[in-house]
Amino acid sequence: KKATRTSASSSNPYIQILVKLYKFLARRAESKFNAIVLKRLMMSRANRPVISLRRIAELMENKGDKIAVVVATVSDDQRVMDKMPSGMRVCALRFTESARARIVNNGGECLTFDQLALIAPTGSNTVLVRGSKNARESTKHFGKPGVPGSSARPYVRSKGRKFERARGRRKS
Repeated sequence: KKATRTSASSSNPYIQILVKLYKFLARRAESKFNAIVLKRLMMSRANRPVISLRRIAELMENKGDKIAVVVATVSDDQRVMDKMPSGMRVCALRFTESARARIVNNGGECLTFDQLALIAPTGSNTVLVRGSKNARESTKHFGKPGVPGSSARPYVRSKGRKFERARGRRKS
């Protein structure tokens, strides 16, 4: 039995059509890029973490006029005011409204994956980018809290004086 996915985990019809397109491109175009995009399109939502404009701007700093390709959502970041390169082209599954506005106002372009397939069918002049998978709040709780050397957070009802502040949490 194969462990690899053969279809998208998402029931979103747009993603399902993109999977069909990139399955074809991965099979017919001599390029690893399409196979990687296909694999990421089939991933679950938790494995397609959001990435901020600031992070994309950092990663695209010395890349010239290449297209940033993100198989996820691109979100806005207020801290990117002066650092964002003008004319940045980003291809993503989804953009938040403010992120799209910031890219367009800065002379950039927001692309969809079907547009990217027409512009760069082999993924030439593109940079594959992805967000941090462990940035999710839930990953901070993975592991065993309270054990010496562990930095796993316990699931606590509240963060007050009376909640999980007994021996082991304080010296007295």
